[in-house]
Amino acid sequence: MILLAGASSDWLAGAKAQTADESAAGNPDNELCLACHGAEGFGVPGDDGEMRHLEIRPGNFGQSVHGRRACVECHKDVVEIPHRTNVDRKVGCVQCHRDLWDTARREGKTAEFGRLGEVVQQIESYMHSIHARPNIEDQSRTNATCYNCHNAHYIYPIDSEIGALSRLEIPNICGKCHSEQRDVYLTSVHGKEVSLNANPYAAVCIDCHTTHTIESPEIDSIKLAITQNCGNCHDEELETYTGTYHGQVSTLGYAYTAKCFDCHGYHDIQRVAEPASRVHESNRLETCQKCHADATAGFITFQPHGNTGDFDRSPHMWIASKFMIGLLAGVFAFFWTHAALWFYREYQDRKEGKNRPHVQVDKLPSGGKTYVRRWPAIWRIAHFLFAVAIMTLVLTGTSVLYGESAWAQLVMTLLGGPQVAAFLHRIAAGTFIFLFIGHLVYFFIYLTRNWRTWRVFGPNSMVPNWQDMWDVIAMFKWFFGLGPRPVFERWSYWEKFDYWAPFWGMVIIGISGAMLWFPAETAAF
Repeated sequence: MILLAGASSDWLAGAKAQTADESAAGNPDNELCLACHGAEGFGVPGDDGEMRHLEIRPGNFGQSVHGRRACVECHKDVVEIPHRTNVDRKVGCVQCHRDLWDTARREGKTAEFGRLGEVVQQIESYMHSIHARPNIEDQSRTNATCYNCHNAHYIYPIDSEIGALSRLEIPNICGKCHSEQRDVYLTSVHGKEVSLNANPYAAVCIDCHTTHTIESPEIDSIKLAITQNCGNCHDEELETYTGTYHGQVSTLGYAYTAKCFDCHGYHDIQRVAEPASRVHESNRLETCQKCHADATAGFITFQPHGNTGDFDRSPHMWIASKFMIGLLAGVFAFFWTHAALWFYREYQDRKEGKNRPHVQVDKLPSGGKTYVRRWPAIWRIAHFLFAVAIMTLVLTGTSVLYGESAWAQLVMTLLGGPQVAAFLHRIAAGTFIFLFIGHLVYFFIYLTRNWRTWRVFGPNSMVPNWQDMWDVIAMFKWFFGLGPRPVFERWSYWEKFDYWAPFWGMVIIGISGAMLWFPAETAAF
């Protein structure tokens, strides 16, 4: 207070020394302005009879980003002291900053005034925000002006100590207009950290709603932006969320699936362990039922933040993930090596003149004029439908799985969105299941008709046998030139692998897909 009083006294003393001629020149300096406005408790009666406080604290103003600017640079209609009583109360922050930036650009000083450039960009964002639009109840004013949020005279550098502390005042600043939301926020885990612990890292309004690009939270793009903003503090939770179907669809740019605030709340977010939390175990089912009306008690066992990289939190997911990665790497490593060695062996044989035709036409009974139909029409149709189903499943599935990729977003747009893609995915899945079951039925009928002669491990069976192991060894000997090319039974070991692989995929992918298709029914068991 002594420092402020001293500063005020100095400025008041300087104001008395200014001559009438200087005032008449049209550029009264700050000292003259503070002769009145620097006086403690200075104010004038307003139109409503209430006192309008017009006091400026010189010490605080001096520490602000505008501390070196002249009052009349903003209050342009004040050209003499004493000024008229009906001066314009509105100050043009927007145009002033734009003019300064234009000047800096003309003079080639944009690098020196980089922060000013950022402010101008923020102004452009503000001009397109909901705050810059006319107020519904009073079209003569905007919803919020710069100084409604920043204060008219005490805007401190964001990297200063006092600037960091002013962050804690943001809920109260926003609360001047959004009082209901502020009151709810102050009861939340974020609000308590601000109001009780003065935690400068706790989330405040601008962390979720942004500073200048504020829009209605009912707009899809804003819902998605707020979800991403949650990840600025909760990065691990955002990463695990984007691994779920909810998060994958959101990543693609569609806002109809559950997002952070749909489960945790908006302004009333509580710690999960708090009974008041929407995702507390006693409230979780009710929260889920807002979207999944038929959800049962088992539904809440779903792990929306299951982490395949965290064994302690998600051991089953960790084991399943590592097993599948190992299986995938092993299969690809074996068959890529198998294919590379095969190409090498074929190349060497051709160089040495050992290559032979795959079909010896001259040994056919008809001299090469006989055509053999390998598959009847029913099997050709089945294979065609099977191929189309697989390609559809892969296209629609991977587009969701890799939703952050530009190609996936393009494909999803061309398909008509995730809901259309889901419909196509399920049609393809139904076709796949129908063909799979049809094959099992055919095989069962075949066995009932040939059970006396059919051998499980015979040369015409698709069931792997010991001969397949010897064939693998013989094949690798041939690859390295250590033996002749082996002659296989009716089905080679790689053909048997290709045959049995869909059985594995059908069980794992089919069951997990059905669980996602019918989540409430799955959770009932």
